[in-house]
Amino acid sequence: MKKLLSFVLVIFLLIAVYFLVWPVPVDPVAWKAPPNAGYHGPFARNELLKGIEFLKIGANHGPEDVALDNAGRIYVTSHEGFIVRLQPDGTRPENWVNTKGRPLGIDFDNSGNLIVADAFRGLLSISATGEIEELAKVADGVPVRYADDVDCAADGKIYFSDASTKFGAMDSGGTMEGSLLEIMEHKGNGRLLVYDPAARKAKTMLSGLVFANGVAVSHDQNYVLVNDTGNYRIIRYWIAGPRAGQSETIIENLPGFPDNISTGLDGRFWVALISPRNQLVDNLSDKPFLRKMVQRMPKFVRPRATAYGHIIAIDGRGRVVKDLQDPNTSYPQNTSVTETKDFLYIGSLISPVLARLSKSKLGL
Repeated sequence: MKKLLSFVLVIFLLIAVYFLVWPVPVDPVAWKAPPNAGYHGPFARNELLKGIEFLKIGANHGPEDVALDNAGRIYVTSHEGFIVRLQPDGTRPENWVNTKGRPLGIDFDNSGNLIVADAFRGLLSISATGEIEELAKVADGVPVRYADDVDCAADGKIYFSDASTKFGAMDSGGTMEGSLLEIMEHKGNGRLLVYDPAARKAKTMLSGLVFANGVAVSHDQNYVLVNDTGNYRIIRYWIAGPRAGQSETIIENLPGFPDNISTGLDGRFWVALISPRNQLVDNLSDKPFLRKMVQRMPKFVRPRATAYGHIIAIDGRGRVVKDLQDPNTSYPQNTSVTETKDFLYIGSLISPVLARLSKSKLGL
């Protein structure tokens, strides 16, 4: 009996030592999560996202972002590294180009090149003939470890996000893994960058973001919006006018984690919320030591994304003008919204198909 008790005690001590001192990649800092108002007010639960249709993207999955060329053809990114191209009617998917990385956000520049934020390779440009050029892998001497989203301005400059300078997507084992580490640590390793084609280099516009995510240039080209995902908010960074170089929060305390943001029509900006907020993450926001202990737990019990379909549209003042939800979604982990004259194309981190929603069903 004494031997058994001694054995149990040793096991208990080993477990305690593991949870107290075992090295983990994160070094969490204390912060205060805003009270979660949940799905009320402008975010009252609804099922307006239920009418989506699905477009095949071949043997690929994870259509993170969508862009359309001047001919109306549809381009989506994928986990397999392919840029998948569909015809304007959404048929005949083809593996157009493989970046040999993990392409995330995409946008066409003024010359018809597809600009890609590749989480593994940095900022890329793909010509109409499929030739790949690396534009930026470093900004201000710091490697771009997690290029996430991108938007091209009318003057040719390219704004993009480096989600985390510490937890790169490749080094962390994937895009989701890197995002969870950045949010759990909460030190603000993310930044908003701009690439100047004339100077052929990138520089930092805004730093200190907790998983810098979606990027959208405003309709009037005066500012850029960037999603500060880990803080449940969207920040406006002024690039023109008397406030150039200044930043401010345009909307905060969102009910979920904002992923990509895009410039839509009629003054709208579309935001995809990849998952509702996690109560454990909020409760432990001011307890960095406990967050470190959570990181030592098996992966399957740590906080992770929850399936909940949700996209919103805001105006230039940060007011919610459209809220579309599907609580029991068959299309989980929404990552982006691309608006055209007739449709909303909706990206996903994990889906094997691309979703779109007819705007006629929404009165848009």
